[in-house]
Amino acid sequence: METKVTWHGRMSFTGSAETGFTVPLGASTSVGGDEDGFIPMELIATGLAGCTAMDVISILQKKREEVTEFEVKVIAEQASEHPKVFTRATIQYVITGQGVNETSVRRAIELSATRYCPGQAMLSKVMPIELNYQIFEREGADRRLVTSGEFTPTLL
Repeated sequence: METKVTWHGRMSFTGSAETGFTVPLGASTSVGGDEDGFIPMELIATGLAGCTAMDVISILQKKREEVTEFEVKVIAEQASEHPKVFTRATIQYVITGQGVNETSVRRAIELSATRYCPGQAMLSKVMPIELNYQIFEREGADRRLVTSGEFTPTLL
């Protein structure tokens, strides 16, 4: 895998990858930026969310779970002093569907955490990662929480 960033002046960059996709990178005005793109650490957290999200939705689809909406949030805490590394993270899986089986959700999260997601495997070696989930059912325009829980993989 090869990526690069190209500088555009001040604290503005464009990141690009072998796939041909690009993403704007920037910084806050407090450090001389124009707030015109992702802060690089946001991309690390977003990469973690995307990595596990792709695993979990793929597994739920293979299990033929009727998922209609799916969101993965990463809340990452950072050290207060430089380098401001992540010190812990919570990954929240928010699943909406019809009759989504909690056991299937827990198994999908487990497989992502312990087998498939390289981002989670790598980051879990340097910080604790908490995993939790919420399963909702859609009732017209409203959603109703069916169940929620936490998953603690033994290999993390």
